[in-house]
Amino acid sequence: MDTSKAQLMVSLAREELDALLDCAAEKGARRALLDLGLTGEDAFSDIRELRALLQALRHAKQTAWHTLIRLGTTGLILTLMGGLAVKFQLL
Repeated sequence: MDTSKAQLMVSLAREELDALLDCAAEKGARRALLDLGLTGEDAFSDIRELRALLQALRHAKQTAWHTLIRLGTTGLILTLMGGLAVKFQLL
């Protein structure tokens, strides 16, 4: 056995391990919220507002793409109709 590295074996019951993991996860989540500045009583409403803002941004991007496609399609159809009108000497 290598004496330069000591190995420590720990035995925990499943409930103890779950409690330890829950505690670590909660501490990590609190630290992440603290780093983002989302602590205090207003944190819940701030997160809800951020989610609503992101949803509105996604909707605006989708609407912009739909509008751009609609304008392109309308322009193409008008160009084709104008070409047909000139070809058949309607103008």
